[in-house]
Amino acid sequence: MKKRSFVKTAIAGVVTAAALGGSAYAQEVTLRLHQFLPPPATVPAKILKPWATAVEEASGGRIAIQHFDAMSLGGRPPELMDQARDGVVDLSMTVVGYTPGRFPRTEVFELPFMMTNPVATASAYWEMVETDWQSNEYKDVKVLGAWVHGPGVVHSKDGVNSLEDMKGLTVRGPTRIINDMLSELGAEPVGMPLPAIPEALSKGVVKGTVIPWEVTPAIRLSELVTNHTEFSGDEALYAATIVLVMNKAKYEALPDDLKAIIDAESGAKLSKFATQVMWDEDAPARAIAEKAGNTIVELDAAEVARWKDAAGPVIERWIADMDGKGLDGSALIEQAKALIKKHGG
Repeated sequence: MKKRSFVKTAIAGVVTAAALGGSAYAQEVTLRLHQFLPPPATVPAKILKPWATAVEEASGGRIAIQHFDAMSLGGRPPELMDQARDGVVDLSMTVVGYTPGRFPRTEVFELPFMMTNPVATASAYWEMVETDWQSNEYKDVKVLGAWVHGPGVVHSKDGVNSLEDMKGLTVRGPTRIINDMLSELGAEPVGMPLPAIPEALSKGVVKGTVIPWEVTPAIRLSELVTNHTEFSGDEALYAATIVLVMNKAKYEALPDDLKAIIDAESGAKLSKFATQVMWDEDAPARAIAEKAGNTIVELDAAEVARWKDAAGPVIERWIADMDGKGLDGSALIEQAKALIKKHGG
């Protein structure tokens, strides 16, 4: 009788678990994802959360991803990479250039007028990560996605209609390379993460900033400045590089089937998706500035050519810097351009 009761209890437990859809095993792994943008911004709302939902659903509930936006777990945006590396968090999204000089190869995609088609550029960036940079550039973390935003735009209080208008202008820049470019263009660059822009503009620390249209609604930029400068032609003024990374030990400890699920939703798929979403969001964000009556100018081909010439020393310095690190800067540029073209850029 006791044996029969034990068997009945065991069977009942299996039936109950099955009835609950396997809920007893529903959250084998909980991952904490930390990033610097507010929840309504494009990246968390339309990229990271849909990606996480796809992973959770594909895992049948065995993976749960918790979202911590706007640095809610503490620290500053430049610390996000190390938070994932050190296991303070399991996943983090960050701008690579927030840690200046630490990821030198990646800077090739931030060089002035390097980016053509953003999705093609993201595909090239991911291919470099997958085939080479994961083992050196990003050896301390597991890269799940590597992408770029849409074309960079100059947003200013007083307006930039020509290269001369950049002279002496205090402009926020996101990364070492982009700040170097701003300096070469005649501006006075001030490096800071994106969340610091509103206060810096309000207090007069800077009179302008470079960011893509897509993220301007998240910081209400069209209310803080009234002038926006775009660039004609196929090449963007600049792009910043963005990654979603995971703690290596956490990833490696996952069962193979869960690794496969994360891999299937990440990599090239995530990189292209993220860039396309950000690029698509440029238009509605630009429309907000138009509706506000702000001034939007597009520099013509002749003026853009002047900016390209002025930015040339940035590329020369970067090549010399890479060569000094034992890397072939010229070869990296040629490889990046070839891969962008290969992917349709």
